[in-house]
Amino acid sequence: MTDEQRQHIVTLLQKAYNMELETVCNYTAQSINLDGFKAKHVKDALAGDIAEELGHAQMLARRIKVLEGVVPGSQALKMEQTSLQPNGDALDVIAVIKGVIAAEEGAIAHYQTIIDATGGVDPVTEDLAVTLKGDEEEHKRLFKGFLAEAERG
Repeated sequence: MTDEQRQHIVTLLQKAYNMELETVCNYTAQSINLDGFKAKHVKDALAGDIAEELGHAQMLARRIKVLEGVVPGSQALKMEQTSLQPNGDALDVIAVIKGVIAAEEGAIAHYQTIIDATGGVDPVTEDLAVTLKGDEEEHKRLFKGFLAEAERG
């Protein structure tokens, strides 16, 4: 792998790390802010996913370090998950579910970008991205089920 390829991969990993940490923040907020009977399973799923998303961030951080990159600190992070921001309505479960699905779709797309960038160049990072993409696809599937149920009333 050339230095240019390595740096490009590190940049992609840093973005994924940022995305995972932002998800941890937003899942924490939403798992606490939601109220009501319909929100119970969503809150529980979000609370359970926090540790997994943090684990993803830690795996990405370790890979960044192995590739001789710098793991970003808080001031280098850029928060972009507008769809997962609390809207002030603690009963709006559907908005939270749709926000989670949007965040998962963003993560899936970004992991695919990493897979495409590392194929034939960095099989270790490629394997990590494949694994994390699979985890995000599982999360998306779970929340699509929640959405279907919530929309039925």
